[in-house]
Amino acid sequence: MSRTSERLSLLAFRAGWKLVRVAPERLAYGAFDLGARITTRRNGRDVQRMRGNYARVHPSMPSAALERMVSDGIASYLRYWCDAFRLADRTPDDLAQRVRTVNDESVRESLAAGDGHIIFLGHLGNWDTAGGWATNHMAPVTTVAERLKPEELFQEFVAFREALGMTIYPLTGREGVFRELISTVKAGGFVPLLADRDLTDSGVRVNFLGGTAAMAAGPAALAVATGAPLRAASVHYELREDLLPGPAAYRIVISLGHWLLTQARALRPSASKR
Repeated sequence: MSRTSERLSLLAFRAGWKLVRVAPERLAYGAFDLGARITTRRNGRDVQRMRGNYARVHPSMPSAALERMVSDGIASYLRYWCDAFRLADRTPDDLAQRVRTVNDESVRESLAAGDGHIIFLGHLGNWDTAGGWATNHMAPVTTVAERLKPEELFQEFVAFREALGMTIYPLTGREGVFRELISTVKAGGFVPLLADRDLTDSGVRVNFLGGTAAMAAGPAALAVATGAPLRAASVHYELREDLLPGPAAYRIVISLGHWLLTQARALRPSASKR
């Protein structure tokens, strides 16, 4: 049954990449938005988990506002998939229209000077669009991806992201990935890493919203090993005012934070960017 499920997932993704790419934009995004509304009404396990997570973050939020947030969250998630299926056909100009950045000036200056940069971000907004945009308009992205099942699906996701100009290393199944990331950063590379959940069983346990959670240690370890700047980034959707309202009228906003490890060199005096 597991193998059958994996094959069905692979076929579904392949169909999505083919059919969603050729559909008119408003039709494609409208269909995913309809799917989001149906998913929310069905109130399955994933919707319930999202509601529980939001309630944990906003314990005093009125129930009506919480339900609107859940509906918006599911819509955002489905919009991500429509974006992802259509992303391979986006030109650099398309990406420029679909992304707005906040506080990116110092990152650009650092990269232009040949200094490596490390970004950590969460599963928010659309990180694939962010990566494609950054590769075309800031610096080529090198990152790590979770290995999916079946293997064919993982390889197709890698090929999809590499076609956008990104360099992708697998999280597992390959030796020396951390050393390669160190070399990339020391050579002046740009390394954004998804880090809001630990997938290695070796994360750092921290207090989080009244509980304990394991967070990925990779971005901080990479900053300490290289002395490179480490910044947080958030990615979210916003409705564009210059387009007719609708599911297709969204772009992502990439907000870059301030340095979090400005003393990384002091932690490791022998670290060098070169």
